[in-house]
Amino acid sequence: SSGYATSISVTGLPISILNAGGSPALKEKYLPGLLSGAHIGAFALTEPASGSDAGSLRTTAVKKGDKYILNGVKQFITNGMHADVFAVMARTGAAGSRGVSAFIVDKAMGVKGGKYEKKMGMKVSPTQEIFFENVEIPAENLIGNEGEGFSVAKNALDGGRISIAAIANGLSQAAINKAVSYAKEREQFGKSILEFQGVSFPLADAVTQLEAARLLTRQAAWAKDQGQNFKVLASMAKLQSTESCMQITMDAVQTLGGYGYIEEYTVERYMREAKMLQIVEGTSQIQRLVIAKGL
Repeated sequence: SSGYATSISVTGLPISILNAGGSPALKEKYLPGLLSGAHIGAFALTEPASGSDAGSLRTTAVKKGDKYILNGVKQFITNGMHADVFAVMARTGAAGSRGVSAFIVDKAMGVKGGKYEKKMGMKVSPTQEIFFENVEIPAENLIGNEGEGFSVAKNALDGGRISIAAIANGLSQAAINKAVSYAKEREQFGKSILEFQGVSFPLADAVTQLEAARLLTRQAAWAKDQGQNFKVLASMAKLQSTESCMQITMDAVQTLGGYGYIEEYTVERYMREAKMLQIVEGTSQIQRLVIAKGL
């Protein structure tokens, strides 16, 4: 399930943040549970009034003695209150991205959940509104320094985009498998419909687009592993993979015709899930913006 994979991928975001900027004490406290799967993670950046413009977030963290007092609302949080550990971006300074800081927040500190969103797809992956009402966070749960939160979030999302690209590629392969299998078995006008170019050509395009997406995803992952600057490659991989996935899943539905629109044949679910992958961890428009800035 791409929904389950997305929830696992999002758990990887606080892992990446802790690994890159957490203190030895924070790593020792939180990483074992997250890495083993005993604990679930969440990434709390998006708010009701700030999506792609994440630097305008309104959640605040005010320092009082050896604690920060956290107040605000986060929207569309994958894993929601199923999560044990939250990577939270909050404002500690002036307006704009330079006033944002990153924190590790334990659910037990008083995090509250709002409504679960009723989504068109990815239903196995919970998405929930999250509230922070005078939540006290130990000062040592700050990641890096005050004002570095936006950079912390962006760096984590760069890696997360590779994961989303990989999920999209897996979903594309599943859709292709279903479509090809059906096209080989379904007969019209005395032969399998795969013999008609109107059916076979879109599937030929699908496998070509998928192969290109996989190569970009592997290149981005390789660059990350090598310690190279992979930001643009990650955006390219996510853009290519998720855009291709949307088209491939739509073509799979079209290949199955009326059956493609029926839940029993699953390709309609693939199409609904593909739409989410174009949005989560940076929309396709944001990926194009990142790529364009790298020109």
